Amino acid sequence: MTNAMNMRVGLGFDVHAFAQGRKLILGGVDIPHHQGLLGHSDADVLAHAISDALLGAYAGADSMVLLSCVANHVRELGFDIVDVDSVISAQAPKLSPFRDQMRENLAHAMGIDVDQVGVKATTTEHLGFEGREEGISAQAVALLSKRCC
Repeated sequence: MTNAMNMRVGLGFDVHAFAQGRKLILGGVDIPHHQGLLGHSDADVLAHAISDALLGAYAGADSMVLLSCVANHVRELGFDIVDVDSVISAQAPKLSPFRDQMRENLAHAMGIDVDQVGVKATTTEHLGFEGREEGISAQAVALLSKRCC
């Protein structure tokens, strides 16, 4: 059993506005939609939120580096990724058909099993910028375990 003193948890959050002429990529999945998310990179709010959660779990700084680089860096620091859970807030498009592929892509990028990755989607009942379909946000939490000896 893992000693609780060797466990770390991190919380991540990201948000991007919708923009015309961009692809909508969430969890590494190209989602068919009339708009994508605006950003310097692929604007994958889910991958960015999970990266921030992993970084936060070991008390690292905010970063927009690729998820696989973050996961490898976490391992280099002596931590194992125990579990990652996330939620995407978007009024549209409907994301449930893409959930399993997102989980698989994220697990692959982090080098963990798919059953260690949770992805949920919710609407905001037409409230806020997500509800007005101006953008998408994502939150994630990551649990890390420090390797002993």
